[in-house]
Amino acid sequence: MEHNKVESGAMSWILRLVMVAVILAITSFFTPGFSINGLWSFLIAAVVITVLDYLVERMMGSEISPLGRGLKGFIISAIIIYAAQFIVPNMRVSMIGALLAALVIGIIDAIIPGKAF
Repeated sequence: MEHNKVESGAMSWILRLVMVAVILAITSFFTPGFSINGLWSFLIAAVVITVLDYLVERMMGSEISPLGRGLKGFIISAIIIYAAQFIVPNMRVSMIGALLAALVIGIIDAIIPGKAF
């Protein structure tokens, strides 16, 4: 029974990372001031943003998403996106780009079923 929980947990994280990478690709295409160049950079950005999001959720004790938690979630998502550029190669984000990206990601996250961010 525990083996199935581990598999489903690992599979949900893999799916979440793929969804985050796709959302980042869409966001990078539509958002000025937000760019990621290269497949590996998208995947690394997905891992970094997912880990930062997880750590913030653990510290804050609640789920954080750009539109799911109002202004607080929106600002925290923008900060996570902005901070990720210092870890991810080929990722460049301006302050306005981080805010716009958080807005675009929030809209996409609201449309796509499940929790990506």
